[in-house]
Amino acid sequence: MAFGDLLEKVGSAGPFQLLCVLLLTAPALLIASHNLVQNFSAISPEHQCRPPPPGTNASWVGNSTAAHGGLSLAPSPERCCRLAGTHGQRPRRNGSLGREGETEPCRDGWYYDRSTFSSTIVTEWDLVCDLGPLPALAQMLFMAGVLLGALLFGVFSDRFGRRVILLCSLLLVAVMGTGAALSSDFLIYCAFRLLSGVGLSGFLLNYICLSLEWVPTKSRALVVTWLSYCSTAGQVVLAGLAYSIRDWRWLQLAISTPFFIFFLCVWWIPESARWLIVNHRPATALSNLQRVARINQKQLGGDSISLEMVEKVGGSLPEKSTCSCLGLFHTPAMRRISCCLMSVSFSTNLAYFGLSMDLPAFGLDIFLVQTFFGAIDILAKMACTLALSYFGRRAIQASSLILAGVFLLGNIPVPREMLMVRLALVVLGKGCLAASSVCSCLYGGELFPTAVRQTGTGFTTVMARLGGMVAPAVLVAGQQFPFLPLVIFGVAPVVSGIAACFLPEMHNVPLLDTIEEVEDRCDSQAAGSQEERRGDARQGDCGSRCPLNQDLSSLPCHPKPPVLAPAMHRLHQKAHVKGGTTCCSLCNLGISPLKETGQMAGGVF
Repeated sequence: MAFGDLLEKVGSAGPFQLLCVLLLTAPALLIASHNLVQNFSAISPEHQCRPPPPGTNASWVGNSTAAHGGLSLAPSPERCCRLAGTHGQRPRRNGSLGREGETEPCRDGWYYDRSTFSSTIVTEWDLVCDLGPLPALAQMLFMAGVLLGALLFGVFSDRFGRRVILLCSLLLVAVMGTGAALSSDFLIYCAFRLLSGVGLSGFLLNYICLSLEWVPTKSRALVVTWLSYCSTAGQVVLAGLAYSIRDWRWLQLAISTPFFIFFLCVWWIPESARWLIVNHRPATALSNLQRVARINQKQLGGDSISLEMVEKVGGSLPEKSTCSCLGLFHTPAMRRISCCLMSVSFSTNLAYFGLSMDLPAFGLDIFLVQTFFGAIDILAKMACTLALSYFGRRAIQASSLILAGVFLLGNIPVPREMLMVRLALVVLGKGCLAASSVCSCLYGGELFPTAVRQTGTGFTTVMARLGGMVAPAVLVAGQQFPFLPLVIFGVAPVVSGIAACFLPEMHNVPLLDTIEEVEDRCDSQAAGSQEERRGDARQGDCGSRCPLNQDLSSLPCHPKPPVLAPAMHRLHQKAHVKGGTTCCSLCNLGISPLKETGQMAGGVF
């Protein structure tokens, strides 16, 4: 008996699964809010130097006070310095005080335009002029926290369980997010943001995992798609919250305090029974399964499960992999897969977060731009989900990245006055990046063999977080070289899109288990390409009859076949490539590879 059979007994698609997914949907809606909140809380408004202390001319002070609300700029040559002179002197006609053209730093602070936001971290701590890059530093530290969380919580969730780490992550986000809102200075704010990123990463790693381990295989794609759409819709939620709440402290509280409620709600979700069985805790697993049976009104099915049945299932589940990260680069095929996927993850997140965190660059209403970005992501993910079923993984991965780069590079020669054209190109490019993100999540899980699948996914996640960390630095460099961000955000996806062309196609291909099988597949595909080019007559009509190339049920020699075992599928593939006669003999004799062990048995498939 397999774990899926136990799940069917207690109900695999009942009220419990629905409640579980819905309880995890609410925090998923606020993922984007924490990732991108500094688009609004760290906005840098128009500003000017405060005038000298009392003793100055009343008309000067009056203009500056007005600037506090609507920013009617008083005489000042720059936003980061003021005209020097004796206190109380009126400006001369040439705009100078004292000696002509002499300036001094803003020693008394700044006045800010508060017509859009009443308060931001920039206005709170005067993060302008020489301190202007500090908001980007805060965002980089948040991304560093997400990276650190990916390294820590991936290991912790396998050791201590999905539910425990999920609860700790939700509580960490709630406490640290609230702490950031109450920070008294910028350094404390950065520390809370970093730890908030750690907690958010733990939630990201575990909320989908816990959901998938309680639903049947046929429902997994639907669950992942739904949760992905919810996290994307969070961008629109953030725009609405920021439009309603114009003070950064209250906005930070609005996206953080709900996680206290999420913590209490998720407490209801039991630990994954599959994880409990793998970690030799069958009694707890049985208790959780029977609880699920009661919620799904499958009491009889739950009562029919015994401790011995659960222990038996534990013996059939795969053991934890002992392969190291060196396995990702030990062989040629794995090196190519690992390097290409790491490149794809890095460039996708570099460009995606770079565009998402630079809303003011378009000169339009930032709330409207944020809404456009969220809407295009939802549409792009829908289109990508459909396209993956018809065009395969490699074509979608490569084309989405290359198109994203083309749209962003095409934005460079567009004049800044053509705001809507620039916005349209960027929105299309960001939509392509969202499609690339969806595809890479699926593609990576299929390309890495079971032995190193979690390790490979961890490496690509680290590269993705590195891309998110580098993006703010690129935006800071763009203050000196305005063309640089679009060049980097455009070239990187094109390069990684070309690299994606060298990945093997995985559409309708069974998952592999070991690194050796990955190498065999690549060797077989290379040999098959050579045979096809040579037009080898030995193949005969095997290509049209081989089980590798069509549904087994359509073959007249194989009536009502069961599923071809993956290991024997690969054996059959090698026979097909290396000797057409052998392959045809397998078909004609009706020899059935029925077991994973590679044992041959007579009869039909």
